Amino acid sequence: MATSAACVRISSFHYNNNNFSKLCFFRTLDNSSSMLERLLCSSSLHHFLSHKTKLSSLPRNYLYPFRRPLAVISHRPIHPYKVVAMAERTPASTSHSRNKHTNRLAAEHSPYLLQHAHNPVDWFAWGEEAFAEARKRDVPIFLSKLWKPLILSSNTSVQQVDREERPDVDKVYMTYVQALYGGGGWPLSVFLSPDLKPLMGGTYFPPEDKYGRPGFKTILRKVKDAWDKKRDMLAQSGAFAIEQLSEALSASASSNKLPDELPQNALRLCAEQLSKSYDSRFGGFGSAPKFPRPVEIQMMLYHSKKLEDTGKSGEASEGQKMVLFTLQCMAKGGIHDHVGGGFHRYSVDERWHVPHFEKMLYDQGQLANVYLDAFSLTKDVFYSYICRDILDYLRRDMIGPGGEIFSAEDADSAETEGATRKKEGAFYVWTSKEVEDILGEHAILFKEHYYLKPTGNCDLSRMSDPHNEFKGKNVLIELNDSSASASKLGMPLEKYLNILGECRRKLFDVRSKRPRPHLDDKVIVSWNGLVISSFARASKILKSEAESAIFNFPVVGSDRNEFCEKWPASVLHGDSFCSKSVEANERKEYTEVAESAASFIRRHLYDEQTHRLQHSFRNGPSKAPGFLDDYAFLISGLLDLYEFGSGTKWLVWAIELQNTQDELFLDREGGGYFNTTGEDPSVLLRVKEDHDGAEPSGNSVSVINLVRLASIVAGSKSDYYRQNAEHSLAVFETRLKDMAMAVPLMCCAADMLSVPSRKHVVLVGHKSSVDFENMLAAAHASYDLNKTVIHIDPADTEEMDFWEEHNSNNASMARNNFSADKVVALVCQNFSCSPPVTDPISLENLLLEKPSSTA
Repeated sequence: MATSAACVRISSFHYNNNNFSKLCFFRTLDNSSSMLERLLCSSSLHHFLSHKTKLSSLPRNYLYPFRRPLAVISHRPIHPYKVVAMAERTPASTSHSRNKHTNRLAAEHSPYLLQHAHNPVDWFAWGEEAFAEARKRDVPIFLSKLWKPLILSSNTSVQQVDREERPDVDKVYMTYVQALYGGGGWPLSVFLSPDLKPLMGGTYFPPEDKYGRPGFKTILRKVKDAWDKKRDMLAQSGAFAIEQLSEALSASASSNKLPDELPQNALRLCAEQLSKSYDSRFGGFGSAPKFPRPVEIQMMLYHSKKLEDTGKSGEASEGQKMVLFTLQCMAKGGIHDHVGGGFHRYSVDERWHVPHFEKMLYDQGQLANVYLDAFSLTKDVFYSYICRDILDYLRRDMIGPGGEIFSAEDADSAETEGATRKKEGAFYVWTSKEVEDILGEHAILFKEHYYLKPTGNCDLSRMSDPHNEFKGKNVLIELNDSSASASKLGMPLEKYLNILGECRRKLFDVRSKRPRPHLDDKVIVSWNGLVISSFARASKILKSEAESAIFNFPVVGSDRNEFCEKWPASVLHGDSFCSKSVEANERKEYTEVAESAASFIRRHLYDEQTHRLQHSFRNGPSKAPGFLDDYAFLISGLLDLYEFGSGTKWLVWAIELQNTQDELFLDREGGGYFNTTGEDPSVLLRVKEDHDGAEPSGNSVSVINLVRLASIVAGSKSDYYRQNAEHSLAVFETRLKDMAMAVPLMCCAADMLSVPSRKHVVLVGHKSSVDFENMLAAAHASYDLNKTVIHIDPADTEEMDFWEEHNSNNASMARNNFSADKVVALVCQNFSCSPPVTDPISLENLLLEKPSSTA
């Protein structure tokens, strides 16, 4: 039955509504005035802690209602007349044909929206047309996920927002829900007035009343009744809620920099808080469901390095052990795709075993980087193997013909060709008999290693499969040590690993014939920036692997011919990768992947005249402008592209983008960066995001970018970057003092800024030489985030012109140390430089020396 409640409805993002998720219903508008009391009195407005709630009874595709620190919000007076004026403009033409099987979403680019273009519901996308419709009909707007058509009124207009495409809209109303109720989650569900003020909100509403909680039909009836009878009160409540939220969380720095002792204290506090939540049995920080949060690992590794440099090797070792064990458990668990490479979104259990099978690009980029960091510290090829596994999965499955890198792969897929119903994990799970039929004589060895059973193996935790969705199915997980298993079989370890690799290849070949999960081929600038960084860094850091290192499938492509046919010759440089040893070419390919992705963004999502970015691309640029994360993450990737061996053109672009970022997002009076430009009147709050969650915050990454840029250029521009970094951090002083665990990357950023003298490595020589590549790899061989690598070829006029303009000291150093037949390296710190060295080993040894006491 369709309810008769009338409202324009909006959805925040696609969600599988075949599965029941925990209701997170907050208020039905019966007592709207009490919402204001809660807003003003709730301690949650001022105190949030990141922690995970145990939800073992929920389906694995439910993103739990979470508690997290609120981002800092600017006080921005709301001007209703602007919104009204926008709503009253003539709607854009919608000339595309519409019938009962096609709705407005057919005109959108987002894959999430297009999946529902043939729902028998009149969906709107976020924009003027929907706002005008709501005002015309004088009804509320519903912003949420896509509901089953039978629940929606057939005569209502519906608006949907893909939250990856409009994160600014999602952030406003998610912040509202978090502020009022101390938690949030996805899918977001909020009712709005026609001028876009929030009236009430929650997360998932089930179709029917259950467990004493109202279902969606009941909520619609109550909203309609409240709108008819209490409209003035609701309108005032919504406007007042936004104003109070903006006032309560408005942020301006009380000074231009942090107190001197705060960066070190915040770093220590964050490490202590994370250590208390460490799972010593299964790794990770916190309980199930377990999400990879790479920023936590980054912070712990950074802190351990600081402790080691100051002689506290015992404490350093403890922190490093936590991180390395966590990385090992994740890599051996089912959250890691052992057959195809890469990582799934999160595990529903505490053992990293049974995942929500979605694969997100932002996870791949960040995880590749932390496994690289672990390899840099330990030189253990276990970690470099996992990094390669991630990057080769991306090269094989997630890169488009122009070098662009796609966003995600869904969790669900059909079990057989032609099946209309999709199931979670169908592409990835195995029955015991399937494995036996495919692997033959090696099936027993493989099943023992990956804990495969005839009855299914999702029984390691009561949280793994509470609804018996995977009965008789297996998710690969490594419970046994390879060396011990090989010894038990009287087999050389290398042979044992080769058998496992060949078995994985056979399973991959069979799996590739299954119906694939949906590919979200949208290109998001910020996520591409994260991956550009990991490919660029891998190109040099992995040169430290022992020459004898051998890797098995799925590392290094899958089907070599298929891989090479997919890529254009301009990207692969002919058939070099396809016809020669991977060892001779692969690291070069990593650089080319990074450069190709950056070039795609520059060609398709960057305006050379305005120096502005667009947020995403699919069949053309999206309507959404670039947000703070797009600029910050891309700048970070470009800086890595340069420091790890590419040309100064990427530095030039990074500086251009930083100038634009400061123009659009910087609060020059109050400090810090807003996540939006403030130019769209339909976005009612400008958020200063500080929470380092599944993705790092734009402010944390921006501060690190500014520190790096300040160390590359000289003079007044360097001072300008440092001052902006100091002022930005000062905005978040309270968070760093009280809730450091919520901002782990910002803790690192604050410490980086406080380092008295950053280490500079300057390489001078012809860049086309093998010697130069080897010296550059040596410069990056040791883990040290407080290091800047500059490389200059004095024979390159364009390069020398760049340095003459931006840092004449570097230009002079290059001229004075140039040698036609060798590469010269200098390590500079505390206003002095080491004697020049000309071989990689000497450079590595120089960089491994402990910092001087003055530093």
